[in-house]
Amino acid sequence: MRIGIVCPYSWDVPGGVQFHIRDLAEHLGALGHEVSVLAPSDDDTPLPPYVVSAGRAVPVPYNGSVARLNFGFLSAARVRRWLHDGMFDVIHIHEPTSPSLGLLTCWAAQGPIVATFHTSNPRSRAMIAAYPILQPALEKISARIAVSEYARRTLVEHLGGDAVVIPNGVDVDFFARAEPRPEWQGGTIGFIGRIDEPRKGLPVLMKALPKILAERPGTRLLVAGRGDEEEAVASLPREMRDRVEFLGMVSDEDKARLLRSVDVYVAPNTGGESFGIILVEALSAGAPVLASDLDAFAQVLDQGAAGELFTNEDADDLAAAALRLLAAPERRAELRERGSRHVRRFDWSTVGADILSVYETVAQGASAVAEDERTGLWGRLKAARD
Repeated sequence: MRIGIVCPYSWDVPGGVQFHIRDLAEHLGALGHEVSVLAPSDDDTPLPPYVVSAGRAVPVPYNGSVARLNFGFLSAARVRRWLHDGMFDVIHIHEPTSPSLGLLTCWAAQGPIVATFHTSNPRSRAMIAAYPILQPALEKISARIAVSEYARRTLVEHLGGDAVVIPNGVDVDFFARAEPRPEWQGGTIGFIGRIDEPRKGLPVLMKALPKILAERPGTRLLVAGRGDEEEAVASLPREMRDRVEFLGMVSDEDKARLLRSVDVYVAPNTGGESFGIILVEALSAGAPVLASDLDAFAQVLDQGAAGELFTNEDADDLAAAALRLLAAPERRAELRERGSRHVRRFDWSTVGADILSVYETVAQGASAVAEDERTGLWGRLKAARD
């Protein structure tokens, strides 16, 4: 099958949607499908062979963050050329309502279109106002996927219609077989995310850290991600700042090793999450997970059976829960076992098969429509000749 996948966000700036698209493309390619991904990217950035650049992205405030999107006449021309050259059996657009390549592709594409909705937002006036503009493009979509029940709910409330829920995928074994790093072991708490994006929750964790260190002074916080490190620790007493170690941006391999090494992985995100791919990665690596009780996080963690939850934005509750876990190796071992069983449902062997089933359904439907049109045309020609 020839599959075209559209990424709305810049390939140069890592994020959950980009990782999902990358892993999906590589999974489908390993199964023998021909896959091409169209994504915003600087033209001089090295790209995987399956990624086609649609040109430089620009930063735009979106969903409580800053997304790097691509929209305009040059982008539209590149979309049309990519569609013409690809001759795809199925086009898979991610976030088709964002002002980026997905919307341009919806307008330009012919044939079966699958759309995945990642965003979970409260009902907004902006989305309601934009609906008349979006409607003609959305009507061309053959099948809709939501990565969680909360993303599906956002779709229903904003745009109407419905979607099948297929979660983000993870290569579970990649994380499970990573080797821990000794220097990252021993009384360590892990955090991975953009340091200077408040909704990722690092300020909440920093607020909880003094209470954790007061009871367990040997604890270290390992932080992986980009952002202003000095600003991140500014709220901590000076004597505690050396208990925070910033690792910067880490490779996929080191991310897996970090998750395999820490005693507790903390996800203190405060909102705007429709799924929680980092939780799945942490569970895959066998990390005991402590997360804020966002609806999407609770669903990923099986309502607290596969990981513990604390009250969102409550630093005292976070500190108390972290201290309980750090003091209870048997509880951490229990969470590792439960998490490792639970996370198998998110492996690409399952998720990829579900997505392929959607592709095959819309492709068969398109073939049937085309055949009906050919049959109808032949009948009309025959009737006119007779």
